[in-house]
Amino acid sequence: MAPRVLLVEDEPDLARTVAYGLKREGFDVTIAATGRAALEATSGPLPFDAVVLDLMLPDLGGLEVCRRMRSDSRTRNLPILMATARGEEIDRVVGFEIGADDYVVKPYSVRELSLRIKALLRRVENIKESDGMQVAGPFRVDVPSHTAWLDDVPLPLTTIEMRLLAFLMSRRGRVQSRQQLLDGVWAQGGSDITDRTVDAHVKRMRDKCGAAGAWIQTVRGVGYRFAEAPDEDAIP
Repeated sequence: MAPRVLLVEDEPDLARTVAYGLKREGFDVTIAATGRAALEATSGPLPFDAVVLDLMLPDLGGLEVCRRMRSDSRTRNLPILMATARGEEIDRVVGFEIGADDYVVKPYSVRELSLRIKALLRRVENIKESDGMQVAGPFRVDVPSHTAWLDDVPLPLTTIEMRLLAFLMSRRGRVQSRQQLLDGVWAQGGSDITDRTVDAHVKRMRDKCGAAGAWIQTVRGVGYRFAEAPDEDAIP
Protein backbone atom coordinates (compact mmCIF):
# COMPACT_ATOMS: atom_id res chain seq x y z
CA MET A 1 0.00 0.00 0.00
CA ALA A 2 1.39 3.40 -0.98
CA PRO A 3 2.33 5.68 1.94
CA ARG A 4 -0.33 8.35 2.39
CA VAL A 5 0.89 11.95 2.57
CA LEU A 6 -1.09 15.08 3.39
CA LEU A 7 0.46 18.01 1.52
CA VAL A 8 -0.53 21.31 3.13
CA GLU A 9 0.31 24.00 0.58
CA ASP A 10 -1.71 27.08 -0.42
CA GLU A 11 0.03 27.81 -3.75
CA PRO A 12 -2.06 25.80 -6.27
CA ASP A 13 0.61 25.42 -8.96
CA LEU A 14 3.28 24.36 -6.47
CA ALA A 15 0.86 21.97 -4.74
CA ARG A 16 -0.06 20.28 -8.01
CA THR A 17 3.59 20.01 -9.09
CA VAL A 18 4.75 18.56 -5.78
CA ALA A 19 1.78 16.18 -5.57
CA TYR A 20 2.46 14.92 -9.09
CA GLY A 21 6.13 14.37 -8.29
CA LEU A 22 5.40 12.56 -5.02
CA LYS A 23 2.89 10.30 -6.76
CA ARG A 24 5.60 9.35 -9.25
CA GLU A 25 7.78 8.50 -6.24
CA GLY A 26 5.12 6.07 -5.02
CA PHE A 27 3.11 8.17 -2.55
CA ASP A 28 -0.64 8.60 -2.29
CA VAL A 29 -1.05 12.38 -1.92
CA THR A 30 -3.93 14.52 -0.66
CA ILE A 31 -3.71 18.33 -0.89
CA ALA A 32 -5.01 20.73 1.76
CA ALA A 33 -4.83 24.43 0.84
CA THR A 34 -5.39 25.86 4.32
CA GLY A 35 -4.51 25.08 7.90
CA ARG A 36 -8.14 24.43 8.82
CA ALA A 37 -8.50 22.06 5.86
CA ALA A 38 -5.44 20.17 7.13
CA LEU A 39 -6.91 19.85 10.64
CA GLU A 40 -10.23 18.72 9.20
CA ALA A 41 -8.51 16.13 6.99
CA THR A 42 -6.82 14.61 10.06
CA SER A 43 -9.82 14.85 12.39
CA GLY A 44 -11.23 11.39 11.67
CA PRO A 45 -9.61 7.97 11.84
CA LEU A 46 -6.01 8.75 10.92
CA PRO A 47 -5.79 8.42 7.12
CA PHE A 48 -2.21 9.63 6.63
CA ASP A 49 1.30 8.35 7.26
CA ALA A 50 2.99 11.78 7.15
CA VAL A 51 2.26 15.50 6.72
CA VAL A 52 4.21 18.03 4.67
CA LEU A 53 3.25 21.33 6.28
CA ASP A 54 3.96 24.75 4.79
CA LEU A 55 4.44 27.45 7.44
CA MET A 56 2.90 30.31 5.43
CA LEU A 57 -0.81 29.53 5.16
CA PRO A 58 -3.71 31.94 4.54
CA ASP A 59 -5.67 31.18 7.71
CA LEU A 60 -3.91 29.30 10.50
CA GLY A 61 -0.14 29.42 10.29
CA GLY A 62 1.77 26.20 9.96
CA LEU A 63 3.21 26.48 13.46
CA GLU A 64 -0.29 26.71 14.93
CA VAL A 65 -1.43 23.75 12.83
CA CYS A 66 1.55 21.75 14.10
CA ARG A 67 0.78 22.73 17.70
CA ARG A 68 -2.85 21.63 17.37
CA MET A 69 -1.88 18.35 15.77
CA ARG A 70 0.55 17.62 18.59
CA SER A 71 -2.13 18.39 21.20
CA ASP A 72 -4.60 15.96 19.60
CA SER A 73 -4.21 12.29 20.57
CA ARG A 74 -5.15 11.23 17.02
CA THR A 75 -2.26 13.11 15.41
CA ARG A 76 0.24 13.30 18.29
CA ASN A 77 2.57 10.77 16.68
CA LEU A 78 1.94 11.66 13.04
CA PRO A 79 5.28 12.54 11.36
CA ILE A 80 5.32 16.22 10.38
CA LEU A 81 7.79 17.73 7.92
CA MET A 82 7.78 21.53 7.77
CA ALA A 83 8.39 23.49 4.57
CA THR A 84 10.11 26.79 5.37
CA ALA A 85 11.51 29.70 3.39
CA ARG A 86 15.26 30.12 3.34
CA GLY A 87 16.52 32.17 6.29
CA GLU A 88 13.60 31.36 8.63
CA GLU A 89 15.80 29.57 11.16
CA ILE A 90 13.80 30.85 14.11
CA ASP A 91 10.63 29.29 12.66
CA ARG A 92 12.40 25.97 12.27
CA VAL A 93 13.62 26.06 15.86
CA VAL A 94 10.14 26.94 17.14
CA GLY A 95 8.70 24.22 14.92
CA PHE A 96 10.97 21.62 16.49
CA GLU A 97 10.06 22.89 19.94
CA ILE A 98 6.34 22.37 19.30
CA GLY A 99 6.83 18.95 17.76
CA ALA A 100 7.79 19.00 14.08
CA ASP A 101 10.05 16.09 13.09
CA ASP A 102 12.03 17.55 10.19
CA TYR A 103 12.05 20.42 7.72
CA VAL A 104 12.80 21.16 4.11
CA VAL A 105 13.79 24.60 2.81
CA LYS A 106 11.99 26.18 -0.15
CA PRO A 107 12.67 25.98 -2.99
CA TYR A 108 13.18 22.23 -2.69
CA SER A 109 13.24 19.41 -5.19
CA VAL A 110 10.59 16.73 -5.10
CA ARG A 111 13.38 14.17 -4.87
CA GLU A 112 14.71 15.75 -1.67
CA LEU A 113 11.20 15.93 -0.24
CA SER A 114 10.59 12.29 -1.11
CA LEU A 115 13.81 11.19 0.60
CA ARG A 116 12.97 13.13 3.75
CA ILE A 117 9.47 11.66 3.93
CA LYS A 118 10.87 8.16 3.48
CA ALA A 119 13.40 8.82 6.26
CA LEU A 120 10.57 9.89 8.59
CA LEU A 121 8.59 6.77 7.76
CA ARG A 122 11.66 4.58 8.41
CA ARG A 123 12.00 6.08 11.89
CA VAL A 124 8.40 5.19 12.67
CA GLU A 125 8.90 1.68 11.32
CA ASN A 126 12.08 1.24 13.36
CA ILE A 127 10.14 2.07 16.51
CA LYS A 128 7.43 -0.45 15.60
CA GLU A 129 10.04 -3.15 15.04
CA SER A 130 11.92 -2.53 18.29
CA ASP A 131 11.40 -5.07 21.05
CA GLY A 132 10.56 -4.89 24.71
CA MET A 133 9.72 -2.58 27.55
CA GLN A 134 12.38 -0.23 28.87
CA VAL A 135 12.27 0.89 32.51
CA ALA A 136 14.56 3.46 34.12
CA GLY A 137 13.90 5.69 37.11
CA PRO A 138 10.25 6.76 37.08
CA PHE A 139 9.95 6.14 33.31
CA ARG A 140 8.61 3.20 31.35
CA VAL A 141 8.69 3.03 27.57
CA ASP A 142 6.88 0.35 25.58
CA VAL A 143 8.61 0.84 22.26
CA PRO A 144 6.46 -1.49 20.09
CA SER A 145 3.21 0.21 21.18
CA HIS A 146 4.82 3.65 21.16
CA THR A 147 3.69 4.44 24.71
CA ALA A 148 5.58 6.03 27.59
CA TRP A 149 4.67 6.57 31.22
CA LEU A 150 6.02 8.74 34.00
CA ASP A 151 5.04 7.30 37.40
CA ASP A 152 2.30 5.34 35.59
CA VAL A 153 0.90 8.49 33.98
CA PRO A 154 1.02 8.45 30.15
CA LEU A 155 3.46 10.91 28.57
CA PRO A 156 2.27 12.72 25.41
CA LEU A 157 5.49 12.27 23.43
CA THR A 158 5.94 12.61 19.70
CA THR A 159 7.59 9.91 17.61
CA ILE A 160 11.02 11.53 17.83
CA GLU A 161 10.67 12.31 21.54
CA MET A 162 9.71 8.70 22.24
CA ARG A 163 12.70 7.43 20.27
CA LEU A 164 15.00 9.93 21.96
CA LEU A 165 13.87 8.95 25.46
CA ALA A 166 14.19 5.23 24.70
CA PHE A 167 17.65 5.75 23.21
CA LEU A 168 18.91 7.61 26.30
CA MET A 169 17.28 5.13 28.71
CA SER A 170 18.92 2.20 26.94
CA ARG A 171 22.31 3.84 27.57
CA ARG A 172 21.62 4.90 31.12
CA GLY A 173 24.56 6.60 32.82
CA ARG A 174 26.51 7.00 29.57
CA VAL A 175 26.93 10.38 27.93
CA GLN A 176 25.61 10.53 24.39
CA SER A 177 27.00 13.23 22.15
CA ARG A 178 24.66 15.17 19.91
CA GLN A 179 26.15 13.37 16.92
CA GLN A 180 25.44 9.99 18.54
CA LEU A 181 21.87 11.09 19.09
CA LEU A 182 21.57 12.27 15.50
CA ASP A 183 22.92 8.94 14.27
CA GLY A 184 20.89 6.79 16.66
CA VAL A 185 17.60 8.66 16.78
CA TRP A 186 17.35 10.53 13.51
CA ALA A 187 19.52 8.10 11.49
CA GLN A 188 19.69 10.50 8.56
CA GLY A 189 23.05 10.31 6.91
CA GLY A 190 23.73 13.45 4.93
CA SER A 191 20.83 15.40 6.45
CA ASP A 192 21.32 19.03 7.43
CA ILE A 193 19.61 18.44 10.78
CA THR A 194 21.87 20.13 13.31
CA ASP A 195 22.80 20.09 16.98
CA ARG A 196 20.09 22.69 17.58
CA THR A 197 17.55 20.12 16.41
CA VAL A 198 18.69 17.76 19.16
CA ASP A 199 18.60 20.52 21.76
CA ALA A 200 15.09 21.60 20.76
CA HIS A 201 13.71 18.06 21.02
CA VAL A 202 15.44 17.38 24.35
CA LYS A 203 14.07 20.64 25.75
CA ARG A 204 10.53 19.85 24.65
CA MET A 205 10.76 16.30 26.01
CA ARG A 206 12.08 17.48 29.38
CA ASP A 207 9.39 20.16 29.60
CA LYS A 208 6.76 17.45 29.27
CA CYS A 209 8.40 15.50 32.10
CA GLY A 210 8.22 18.38 34.58
CA ALA A 211 10.49 17.89 37.61
CA ALA A 212 11.39 14.39 36.37
CA GLY A 213 13.18 16.06 33.46
CA ALA A 214 16.17 16.23 35.83
CA TRP A 215 16.81 12.55 35.03
CA ILE A 216 17.84 13.68 31.53
CA GLN A 217 21.02 15.61 32.18
CA THR A 218 22.97 18.02 30.03
CA VAL A 219 26.72 17.41 29.98
CA ARG A 220 28.01 20.80 28.97
CA GLY A 221 29.97 20.83 25.76
CA VAL A 222 29.32 17.12 25.10
CA GLY A 223 25.68 16.05 25.00
CA TYR A 224 23.10 14.34 27.21
CA ARG A 225 22.67 11.30 29.43
CA PHE A 226 19.91 9.55 31.31
CA ALA A 227 21.18 9.69 34.89
CA GLU A 228 21.68 6.84 37.33
CA ALA A 229 19.82 9.12 39.76
CA PRO A 230 18.41 12.64 39.35
CA ASP A 231 21.05 15.22 40.11
CA GLU A 232 19.95 18.42 41.81
CA ASP A 233 22.91 20.13 40.17
CA ALA A 234 22.02 18.88 36.68
CA ILE A 235 21.77 21.63 34.09
CA PRO A 236 18.10 22.01 33.16
